[in-house]
Amino acid sequence: MDTPPTQPAAGAVDLATAHGREAPARIALIGVHGFGAHHLANLERLAKAGVVELVAVADPNPPSPGALPETTAVHADLQSLLAGNHSPDVVIVATPIQTHAPLALATLAAGADLYLEKPPVASLADFRQLQEAAAASGRSVQIGFQSLGSQALAAIEQLLRDGTIGTLQGIGATGRWVRDRAYYKRSRWAGKRSIDGVDVVDGVATNPLAHAIATALRIAGARTVEDVASVETDLYRANDIESDDTSVIRIRTTAGLPITCALTLCAAESVEPYITLQGSAGTAVFHYTEDRLHISTADGEHSQAFGRDDLTENLLEHLATGKELTSALNDSGAFMLVLEAVRTAEPPAPIGPGHVLWEGDGDAARAVIPGIEDALARAIGAHATFSELALPWARPADPAGSAGTGAAVSDAVLFDAGGRPLAVERTGAGLNAGLSPRPYLHPVNTLGGTEVTDHLPADHPWHLGAGFALQDVNGTNFWGGRTYTRDAGAYVSRPDHGRIELLPANVDAATADAPGTRQLRWLGTDGQPLLTEQRTLGRGILGERVWRLDLGTELTAVVDVSLGSPGSNGAAGSGYGGFFWRLPACSGARIFTSDAEGEPAVHGSVAPWLAWTASFGEVPGLRAGQPATLVFGAPAEAADPWFVRCSGYPAVGSALAWDRPVALAAGESLRRSLSVWVCDGELSPAAVASLVASA
Repeated sequence: MDTPPTQPAAGAVDLATAHGREAPARIALIGVHGFGAHHLANLERLAKAGVVELVAVADPNPPSPGALPETTAVHADLQSLLAGNHSPDVVIVATPIQTHAPLALATLAAGADLYLEKPPVASLADFRQLQEAAAASGRSVQIGFQSLGSQALAAIEQLLRDGTIGTLQGIGATGRWVRDRAYYKRSRWAGKRSIDGVDVVDGVATNPLAHAIATALRIAGARTVEDVASVETDLYRANDIESDDTSVIRIRTTAGLPITCALTLCAAESVEPYITLQGSAGTAVFHYTEDRLHISTADGEHSQAFGRDDLTENLLEHLATGKELTSALNDSGAFMLVLEAVRTAEPPAPIGPGHVLWEGDGDAARAVIPGIEDALARAIGAHATFSELALPWARPADPAGSAGTGAAVSDAVLFDAGGRPLAVERTGAGLNAGLSPRPYLHPVNTLGGTEVTDHLPADHPWHLGAGFALQDVNGTNFWGGRTYTRDAGAYVSRPDHGRIELLPANVDAATADAPGTRQLRWLGTDGQPLLTEQRTLGRGILGERVWRLDLGTELTAVVDVSLGSPGSNGAAGSGYGGFFWRLPACSGARIFTSDAEGEPAVHGSVAPWLAWTASFGEVPGLRAGQPATLVFGAPAEAADPWFVRCSGYPAVGSALAWDRPVALAAGESLRRSLSVWVCDGELSPAAVASLVASA
């Protein structure tokens, strides 16, 4: 359980009066250990206030002496408790997941109201049976998602109504916790998907960090099964368990809002989980275990702490006065749809030992996935699964799911050398619309296997490996992210994203069969084509340490178009657009041309080639970085300036519209061709010049 009951907000002094009760509510607690201990402490507080009387408990492992009031009866199980003369008004069930359904049904059949810890039950079928039993009995059921009692949720509703962060575009839930081997040895059901054929579903998303998902769903207004359009799972385990300890759950509501939950129990250190509201004019981050809300907009940043309503008190008030339940059974339907998706998914994929560090000894040893923090941030930022991020330990993305448009196009290894993959061509069709979906190359590797591209990075999720894109084509953004406009003098969030489709090979028989030739369409926000593109990709092996990637593009205007960039729209020095290569994190980077060195000198310059040499792929504790050099050859058709970033993020581009737009009349074409030498090892300026000259 990740959110224990907290004290109610200051000011609730006379709880008995506030709950509208003349006599204390008679409470029975099933399960006094684990999270049941939190309930015991909370019930002691409420008993002192005259609100409740703990009449009985049930647990096969009796509580320690002195842990209960002398008047509290102790039973081994619920059956014997219900057979006793206790007449509880409310039964609280805080037991293992697989026992929730039978205990809840027995409680309702006995005529008591129910507080049931999360997750409600272990399957959607059990949930529906419980709903039917609750309706037939007329009893109330509160589900123990304690985070839903946070008073910050009302403030979040208000800021969304007020447009404080603009239009809500997506929600991310991030959980980074640490759990050791002892955690999975604490009980027979820990880390299990099932026991003896009985569903347990004790995964990171359904138990320890379930509040992250439930809270994100509540903020999105998704409460029932009908509020959810789809749920996708991408489940992994670094520990030797059945269930998942590291996962992405991607949800889309019936209103079309994406919710991506990226969760792990294999972080380097535990961090309080949080929900990120991604707005068109800012963000709001809700740290739900701390009831703290942090808002960031163009006007500045501020944080506020809130109180929390206790769910047991809320249930008692509901029974006495009819006050709305904070976490009603029926409002858990959306969460149960997520649990069902996890339950019915294929077993979590094991993360290989080459991608896991173990820290500590014995039962205190814990699995750490290096770089998992960055992976979680990428998943949330791009609303992508680990597979789609192409993480080295993740399952390969499903090619069948990447075509999107029904076209016979899928991700594929583009080039290899003796079975060694050199470049993967991705359609990009399944990307979130705000990333301007488009084809690109990733990963691109040296002959020695060093990866030299990146995609969907947390800092700029719309940076996609190596490819060709523009931020402004007649006002349509084919780059992704926010758009720089001259009127605003800033980057603004607009629903202006287009998409570039890679067409099936038989669309244009005149050119489709040419080696390395692709046909593409640049579609505006209305789905109509603005440009067609013929793109050529080729490669040459130049030895044991060098290969060359050749890329050519011919853009043809379907209508009169203006090809622009932030630079052509007034953002000085930001003329990116055209060919672009996002590099992965690296160290010791050296950037130079034939007559300049360093980012400030090279950025915006015109030179026949640009070289980037650095060490790539270091994972502390697992592997050292490997030196590699990329040499970018300028296009033969025009003296386009180089766009270079190193200090903020690593990237190189050849800028098509550096400080002024390029106009094409309908039917007119523009061509660019470039080469990139991909080299193992560090090359000196003289060696680079010799390499380029040899071409």
